[in-house]
Amino acid sequence: MDLDKQKVEIDLLLEALFRLYGYDFRNYAKAHIRRRILHRLEASGLESISLLQHKILYDQDFLNVLLADLSINVTEMFRDPKFFQAVRNLLVPRLETYPFIKIWHAGCATGEEVYSMAIVLKEEGLLESSQLYATDFSSTAIENAKSGIISTDSVKKFTGNYQKSGGKQSFAGYFTARYEYAKLNESLLEKTTFAEHNLANDSVFGEMNMIICRNVLIYFNKKLQDRVIELFYKSLCPGGFLCLGSKENLQFSSLADNFTPLDQAEKIYMKKYQ
Repeated sequence: MDLDKQKVEIDLLLEALFRLYGYDFRNYAKAHIRRRILHRLEASGLESISLLQHKILYDQDFLNVLLADLSINVTEMFRDPKFFQAVRNLLVPRLETYPFIKIWHAGCATGEEVYSMAIVLKEEGLLESSQLYATDFSSTAIENAKSGIISTDSVKKFTGNYQKSGGKQSFAGYFTARYEYAKLNESLLEKTTFAEHNLANDSVFGEMNMIICRNVLIYFNKKLQDRVIELFYKSLCPGGFLCLGSKENLQFSSLADNFTPLDQAEKIYMKKYQ
């Protein structure tokens, strides 16, 4: 396929998704978008991206399949255990001084990192005085996250992550195994509100003490990264914490000087008091 024509077709597809449905992928990293669209094109057996565009215009089920392809759903419980160690050692002593804690997990995918944070807060005696907000643009991801269900095939890996992160209990005590899946204890989800929110075009999300958005910005181009960092800045209260992924940082952001690095290795920042 002619690469110039392919680029035009992809641009038109993304424009259609935005204009008709409000999903804005136009400033996502081009390589990621192209890879996911070509994957769906091959899987669907369609001959061109133009035909794929036609199908999303008139087939809601196919639209949902493509949106799932384009969503960022790489996640696991206690992913990057050293990050959760840093939360326990560095942030918990600060959070303990707050009468109430508001935490936003932006781009939560299917919820595994939200579950992880709920466990940390419970073990540190902070869950009852916390409210977690878990958002994603994908309604399918949000519904999966609400369920509190994880695959039993993943339990062994998640248990290892939990132990490395400084876990204080038996990880198995946080869920009930039922053959091919495990169900998280309901008490861990009671303090979490799940909602749809699109980082590409939605507005400020409350006034948070902590925002966690790990390994999402790497899928955005520079323009969208700047937009999202500004959104986070406006959504954080002074002294609030911003947690990014291992391959992300604020180095090239125009708002970098408005944050103090607390842990460079784990990409934890604090919004400065003005």
